[in-house]
Amino acid sequence: LADAAYPTLLRQIDLPPVVLFFQGDLTLANTYTIGIVGSRQPSLYGAQILRDWIPGIAQAGLTTVSGLAAGVDGMVHAQTLLHHGKTIAVIGNGLQRIYPSSHQQLQPQVGQHGLILSEYLPMDGPQRWHFPERNRIIAGLSRQVLIIEARERSGSLITGMLALDENREVLAVPGRINDENSAGCNALIVAGAQPVTSVADVLTNYLNSYWLL
Repeated sequence: LADAAYPTLLRQIDLPPVVLFFQGDLTLANTYTIGIVGSRQPSLYGAQILRDWIPGIAQAGLTTVSGLAAGVDGMVHAQTLLHHGKTIAVIGNGLQRIYPSSHQQLQPQVGQHGLILSEYLPMDGPQRWHFPERNRIIAGLSRQVLIIEARERSGSLITGMLALDENREVLAVPGRINDENSAGCNALIVAGAQPVTSVADVLTNYLNSYWLL
């Protein structure tokens, strides 16, 4: 926390990590960042939105931030790299552990071409309480947080609420009121998140927020 290279935005949150371990390009933490999170079991609707929106976000030069979890998070990193964008993964385990095991290839790719951050010792395995702690870092690193899909009481909903608490702008993709995967997004919109229905909405909101900083 006392290091000059510590991420500027993260330094501003209520409980910044005292120590960060990293692999990759640490300068990405001080670029134009947008957190993108969602369900571990995305619907075809959520997956399609990611495939449609990530190219525009990457081409605009924004650095995506997510949690390298199964589902939407992993897709964010994979799609960003596929479209030659910049991405940051905040993980709930040590840098020398790969979780989930399905990311045996993806995690090293993010470390090589982007940035991986962790507040845990290199050999620490994932623990249930690590993930809410990790979510505050995702929110803290991001100028905006975009929620693609989220169930009630989900990690993505927690990330969105943390971002609202930290005065970050929160964007949420609205969904059907009887769809479990959209319940969290709709709740965030009621709580003050900005509904977005296109990548143009995301980029416009980002530019407007940036100039207000």
